[in-house]
Amino acid sequence: MSTQSTPGLDDAGTSDHPSRSDAFVRGISGLIGGPLGDHAVAIDRPAGRERRFWTAARIVLALTCLALALHWVQKSPCQDGAWQNNVQYTRFCYTDVLALYYAEGLNEGKVPYRDHPVEYPVLTGYFMGALGLPVHALGVDDPGINQGMWFYNLNALVLGALAVATVAVILTLRKRRPWDAALFALAPALLLTATVNWDLLAIGLAAFGLLAWARRRPLLAGALLGLAGAAKLWPLFVLGPILVLAVRANRLRAALTAVVAAVVAVVAVNLPVALPYRENWDRFFELNSTRPIDWGTLWYIGRYLDGKVGSADPADLGPFEWLNANIPTLNLLSYALFGLACLGVAALALLAPRRPRLAQVAFLVVAAFLIFSKVWSQQFVLWLLPLAVLARPKWGAFLAWQLAEVCYFAAFYGELLGAATSRPVFPEGVFVLAATLRLTTVVVLCVLIVREILQPEQDAVRATYADDPDGGVLDGAPDAPWWNRWRRSPVLPAEPVPAAR
Repeated sequence: MSTQSTPGLDDAGTSDHPSRSDAFVRGISGLIGGPLGDHAVAIDRPAGRERRFWTAARIVLALTCLALALHWVQKSPCQDGAWQNNVQYTRFCYTDVLALYYAEGLNEGKVPYRDHPVEYPVLTGYFMGALGLPVHALGVDDPGINQGMWFYNLNALVLGALAVATVAVILTLRKRRPWDAALFALAPALLLTATVNWDLLAIGLAAFGLLAWARRRPLLAGALLGLAGAAKLWPLFVLGPILVLAVRANRLRAALTAVVAAVVAVVAVNLPVALPYRENWDRFFELNSTRPIDWGTLWYIGRYLDGKVGSADPADLGPFEWLNANIPTLNLLSYALFGLACLGVAALALLAPRRPRLAQVAFLVVAAFLIFSKVWSQQFVLWLLPLAVLARPKWGAFLAWQLAEVCYFAAFYGELLGAATSRPVFPEGVFVLAATLRLTTVVVLCVLIVREILQPEQDAVRATYADDPDGGVLDGAPDAPWWNRWRRSPVLPAEPVPAAR
């Protein structure tokens, strides 16, 4: 038995081994003989010692490629676009990528926003056009090809590369904990939803933005997060945690540089469309402002409960059903709850006994957005995936969350099939239960992360790193003087102290 100063690290103290450091993995490893032994750790030996080809990083990258290949196989029944007899639902292979090639007019050579309004932020529309218009041009020259299949496969290739790049970024950020990235590679969410939509475009750009921030390049970090936010809105939320943590660490200049760069990037990407094609550009905002309660959200669960506990009179609307009929109020309430959650996270970041890590705070903010949003599409789980790996790389709760996502995935397709055939596949309560399990596991992850912020000695990453490997200028920085003065302020007694006699 080797001596180790930190549980889970190898004898050189350079690499974490989950079978030693993670209680869940250590327990499961008993089925195959117990935790990793001293001879097996050769895959992680530092430079200068004998190394094998299959290092932890290469294994994780290979697992990611395998998961993406299996995802492609799982989607293959839908690739020809001949969706007859609801095969896209019965085979769980529906994808917006293929459906919107036709719905957005790309098969007719229409340029996004110029010739057709697009329901997504501008960079996603650019991406669709950059891949779709060449496929259409190829189809014009060769009518025998299946344009939809070519478009889907080209997207799958690029989005898969972005997924692999995201894992490479996680490995770079966690050089001492390479097996953390296996959480991303082996996540069922990646296997099931990787190319349902274009979310991996924003995820890849956001990952590189986090890497640039970790490398202390705030200008580049802000630009990349801005580009990611121009593809899907959520990466812009990461700027809030950067700003709040920078206030506590007295590193406001770097944070403001990132925020300004992000704003410039968003404006630069949007202006070429927003000015000449304002109405088509505004389609994304119009849909989001007028959209009612969507499947699987907190509000949808509430509507179901309205029907169970409400009045038998159809004219007597329950509170959630009333909100669904009054969309402006629903929007206001959703935004207000998200805003309050952000204020709570900011207070936690400022007042916690030790400054939280960036990934922890970012996860809480993005999770709060999904929890209170009126839309929670099946592939939105990918937004949380890299943040969860960086924020809390522990297998037990992570796998429970992923199991809930798998249950929701199956229930969601049952709901789609029932809507398409007008014959319910199962009672509505089954779908609501699956949505509730998904919501509950995300809330549990938030609670566990909050607990580790308040009790940093339980943080697995800080058991390996001195502070915050993702923090950039925040990593190792002392708290601002104002914060230290506040912590050293005298604590007033709960009751008046009697005067001495």
